[in-house]
Amino acid sequence: MGALRPCLLLVPALLMAQEPAMQEREATLPTGEMAKVRLQFRKGVFVEGPLPRGFVAKPGRKGALSYDELTPEGRRWVLAALFPRDRWMESEVRHRVHYPELESVWLMATLFTGHGQNYGRLMRENPDQPEKLVDGDLWRIPRSLLWDGFGGDTKGADRSQPEDELDDESRVAAYRGMLSFERDAKGPYAAYHLRKAEALYSSVVIRYTDRVDPKDVNDLALVIAARSGIADVRSIQPGTLVKIPLEALADPFQPEGTQALEEEREVRAEVRRTVRTEAGPRLGGVRIVLDAGHGGVDNGAMANDIWEADFVYDIMTRVRRLLEQETEASVSSTIRYPTLGFKSREFIRRPTRDAEILTTPPFPNDGDSPTALSVHLRWVLSNELFTEFVKRKGDFNKTLFISFHADSLHPSAKGSMVYVPGAIQVPNRFTLPAKRTARVQELKRGGQVAFTAREKLQGEARSRQFAEVLMRNLQKAKIAVHPNRPIRNVIHRGGRKFVPAVICYNRASAKVLLEVANLTNEQDAANLRDPDFRERYAAAVVASIRAYYRR
Repeated sequence: MGALRPCLLLVPALLMAQEPAMQEREATLPTGEMAKVRLQFRKGVFVEGPLPRGFVAKPGRKGALSYDELTPEGRRWVLAALFPRDRWMESEVRHRVHYPELESVWLMATLFTGHGQNYGRLMRENPDQPEKLVDGDLWRIPRSLLWDGFGGDTKGADRSQPEDELDDESRVAAYRGMLSFERDAKGPYAAYHLRKAEALYSSVVIRYTDRVDPKDVNDLALVIAARSGIADVRSIQPGTLVKIPLEALADPFQPEGTQALEEEREVRAEVRRTVRTEAGPRLGGVRIVLDAGHGGVDNGAMANDIWEADFVYDIMTRVRRLLEQETEASVSSTIRYPTLGFKSREFIRRPTRDAEILTTPPFPNDGDSPTALSVHLRWVLSNELFTEFVKRKGDFNKTLFISFHADSLHPSAKGSMVYVPGAIQVPNRFTLPAKRTARVQELKRGGQVAFTAREKLQGEARSRQFAEVLMRNLQKAKIAVHPNRPIRNVIHRGGRKFVPAVICYNRASAKVLLEVANLTNEQDAANLRDPDFRERYAAAVVASIRAYYRR
């Protein structure tokens, strides 16, 4: 490699102040002949010349070849020609930034590790280097990150989403690491380069914003496509630059210095500080309230010939049965179907039309009262049960609330998601309006709530801890978990952000709303129809509760 004599041929007049066009170098091949290597803005690396057969992955190709069309030997030659100051050592490659206007961390990861998806890992290996590259900056690419064609230790560099194996905080950090913050004529934006097999809907909109509703996802995808100069959102090449408006970003992905990002980091720090409560394998002294969404006249979400209410109620009854049979936890439910009781079913053929909230007296969800009242009565009832538990000297940190649901999201979304109460969205106090009241005893004592800033922060932290355990145990049970941020602390729908009422005003130490499946996804719907799946799901939830109360 030392015999190479690259020389700079030209810097085209097209190298404008706004964005450079390309750099081209000419270097000597092992055969003694010359070839041109071209680095083009946003397009990558190309080589043109009489390349030896050992340099071309598919002999016979003519004209300019892309970097991906070269063998490992050909790629090494190209990198040596482009970056003559680099040092290839046994343990790492030491790369010197040569073209700061054209290079990026994404490009660096693509050329040296096999895929730009390793952007975040490369950033973490070089914590002192700024994301905005400067001529002469030294970047270290360890052997563990190098493409296996270069003798790297890893064979998994081309996986589409290796972040799926990370815990929630690390996963979000990895996703954040794939963004850079830039500015164009329309203003600031977050830049993301699509990876192999990624789609604008799932890998950008659903991941980086809080939108999951089908219409919201579609609408925002079109906005982002227009901003990014993408003509067809269904056919986007890997590496394409996607420009995400800053105002659309979820809090964890906001720029440095923003209040939203600081609040996100405060919650993450609280999660790390919070010590989980030990209860033993039998869950002694644990107070659990289970809820199933909708019911009665309200079928909930519907798609693919399946409806939400009966199927999540069935999972709830199975969780209740397993807890009562296998643990010492005290278990209650907010809702009951009178004709079924708490019996699980093998086959669910039609919607059940009667359901009641188990207040005193029971409140029928029969359509005579606003549906929203049924939702509010669930947290009112739960708070009453938890308050009584604490009055009897129960440990508040052993209170847990789970609300089971199924959603109708964009069809690209698959698997379970879980919502926790985002501290910033929970109000300091809330009173159920008089027009939404019912003649039940619990409302006389619990129609209003108040939370201190500390209580809101702890509520999100402990709920996140349980959600993390829950997602991990679902995966252990081979149950699909949403691949893009399965744990969320806010719902963004119809232009507004909110936390579902059943967990927003709930006083449990840990409280979650669990979206079991996405009914618009055919595979998710088929799973939910299967009674064996519902039993496995219930068992995974119970395993999660046991694991959460075991340090």
